[in-house]
Amino acid sequence: MTIPPPQRLRFGRAARLKRGADFSRLRQAGERQVSGCLIANWQRRPAEAASRLGVITGSRIGGAVVRNRARRLLREAFRLHQHDLATPVDLVLVARASITGKGFAEVERDYLAALRKAGLLSPARRPNA
Repeated sequence: MTIPPPQRLRFGRAARLKRGADFSRLRQAGERQVSGCLIANWQRRPAEAASRLGVITGSRIGGAVVRNRARRLLREAFRLHQHDLATPVDLVLVARASITGKGFAEVERDYLAALRKAGLLSPARRPNA
Protein backbone atom coordinates (compact mmCIF):
# COMPACT_ATOMS: atom_id res chain seq x y z
CA MET A 1 0.00 0.00 0.00
CA THR A 2 1.47 3.34 -1.03
CA ILE A 3 0.99 6.51 0.93
CA PRO A 4 -0.34 9.39 -1.17
CA PRO A 5 1.81 12.52 -1.24
CA PRO A 6 0.71 15.22 1.23
CA GLN A 7 -1.44 18.00 -0.18
CA ARG A 8 -0.05 21.51 -0.24
CA LEU A 9 -1.65 23.74 2.36
CA ARG A 10 -1.14 27.08 0.69
CA PHE A 11 -3.27 30.19 0.79
CA GLY A 12 -2.07 32.24 -2.16
CA ARG A 13 -3.63 35.14 -4.02
CA ALA A 14 -5.77 32.86 -6.19
CA ALA A 15 -7.47 31.51 -3.05
CA ARG A 16 -8.58 34.96 -1.84
CA LEU A 17 -11.78 36.85 -2.48
CA LYS A 18 -10.80 40.47 -3.06
CA ARG A 19 -13.55 42.19 -5.03
CA GLY A 20 -16.44 43.88 -3.26
CA ALA A 21 -18.80 42.44 -5.87
CA ASP A 22 -17.87 38.91 -4.78
CA PHE A 23 -18.60 39.73 -1.13
CA SER A 24 -21.96 41.29 -2.09
CA ARG A 25 -22.88 38.31 -4.30
CA LEU A 26 -22.24 35.86 -1.48
CA ARG A 27 -24.20 37.93 1.00
CA GLN A 28 -27.23 38.18 -1.30
CA ALA A 29 -27.26 34.91 -3.25
CA GLY A 30 -25.22 32.62 -1.01
CA GLU A 31 -26.16 30.45 1.93
CA ARG A 32 -25.44 31.36 5.55
CA GLN A 33 -24.50 29.48 8.72
CA VAL A 34 -23.79 30.91 12.18
CA SER A 35 -21.53 29.00 14.54
CA GLY A 36 -19.97 30.40 17.70
CA CYS A 37 -17.56 33.22 16.94
CA LEU A 38 -18.16 33.36 13.17
CA ILE A 39 -20.72 33.62 10.42
CA ALA A 40 -20.07 31.66 7.21
CA ASN A 41 -21.55 32.81 3.89
CA TRP A 42 -20.85 30.52 0.94
CA GLN A 43 -21.78 29.61 -2.59
CA ARG A 44 -20.70 26.49 -4.45
CA ARG A 45 -18.29 26.78 -7.40
CA PRO A 46 -17.72 24.56 -10.45
CA ALA A 47 -15.96 21.26 -9.69
CA GLU A 48 -12.77 22.24 -11.56
CA ALA A 49 -12.38 25.52 -9.65
CA ALA A 50 -10.52 26.02 -6.37
CA SER A 51 -12.10 27.23 -3.14
CA ARG A 52 -11.66 30.90 -2.26
CA LEU A 53 -11.91 32.74 1.06
CA GLY A 54 -12.76 36.25 2.15
CA VAL A 55 -12.70 37.47 5.76
CA ILE A 56 -14.63 40.36 7.29
CA THR A 57 -13.80 41.84 10.67
CA GLY A 58 -15.85 44.84 11.74
CA SER A 59 -14.75 47.60 14.07
CA ARG A 60 -17.13 46.28 16.78
CA ILE A 61 -14.64 43.50 17.45
CA GLY A 62 -11.95 45.85 18.69
CA GLY A 63 -8.90 47.76 17.57
CA ALA A 64 -6.62 46.96 14.66
CA VAL A 65 -4.56 44.43 16.61
CA VAL A 66 -7.65 42.45 17.65
CA ARG A 67 -9.15 42.56 14.13
CA ASN A 68 -5.88 41.43 12.52
CA ARG A 69 -5.59 38.51 14.95
CA ALA A 70 -9.17 37.47 14.16
CA ARG A 71 -8.40 37.55 10.42
CA ARG A 72 -5.24 35.46 10.91
CA LEU A 73 -7.10 32.85 12.96
CA LEU A 74 -9.91 32.51 10.40
CA ARG A 75 -7.50 32.32 7.44
CA GLU A 76 -5.43 29.66 9.20
CA ALA A 77 -8.51 27.52 9.92
CA PHE A 78 -9.42 27.69 6.21
CA ARG A 79 -5.84 26.99 5.09
CA LEU A 80 -5.55 23.84 7.19
CA HIS A 81 -8.93 22.44 6.15
CA GLN A 82 -9.32 23.65 2.57
CA HIS A 83 -8.84 20.12 1.20
CA ASP A 84 -11.54 18.75 3.53
CA LEU A 85 -14.29 20.56 1.60
CA ALA A 86 -16.62 18.28 -0.38
CA THR A 87 -16.92 20.73 -3.28
CA PRO A 88 -15.15 24.00 -4.12
CA VAL A 89 -16.84 27.04 -2.59
CA ASP A 90 -16.52 30.79 -2.35
CA LEU A 91 -16.55 31.35 1.40
CA VAL A 92 -16.80 34.58 3.38
CA LEU A 93 -16.18 34.34 7.11
CA VAL A 94 -17.47 37.19 9.25
CA ALA A 95 -15.87 37.42 12.69
CA ARG A 96 -18.27 38.05 15.57
CA ALA A 97 -17.36 39.97 18.72
CA SER A 98 -17.04 36.70 20.66
CA ILE A 99 -13.85 35.85 18.73
CA THR A 100 -11.95 38.29 20.96
CA GLY A 101 -9.65 36.40 23.30
CA LYS A 102 -10.24 32.98 21.73
CA GLY A 103 -7.37 30.71 20.81
CA PHE A 104 -6.90 28.92 17.53
CA ALA A 105 -8.38 25.62 18.77
CA GLU A 106 -11.67 27.32 19.69
CA VAL A 107 -11.88 29.22 16.40
CA GLU A 108 -11.05 26.05 14.45
CA ARG A 109 -13.78 24.14 16.33
CA ASP A 110 -16.38 26.82 15.46
CA TYR A 111 -15.20 26.86 11.82
CA LEU A 112 -15.49 23.09 11.47
CA ALA A 113 -18.88 23.10 13.21
CA ALA A 114 -20.18 25.66 10.70
CA LEU A 115 -18.91 23.60 7.76
CA ARG A 116 -20.38 20.42 9.23
CA LYS A 117 -23.81 22.01 9.75
CA ALA A 118 -23.71 23.37 6.21
CA GLY A 119 -22.82 19.96 4.76
CA LEU A 120 -19.64 21.30 3.16
CA LEU A 121 -17.17 18.80 4.65
CA SER A 122 -16.25 15.72 2.67
CA PRO A 123 -17.60 12.58 4.42
CA ALA A 124 -14.32 10.70 3.88
CA ARG A 125 -12.20 13.47 5.40
CA ARG A 126 -14.19 14.72 8.38
CA PRO A 127 -11.69 15.89 11.00
CA ASN A 128 -12.33 14.98 14.62
CA ALA A 129 -12.72 18.40 16.18
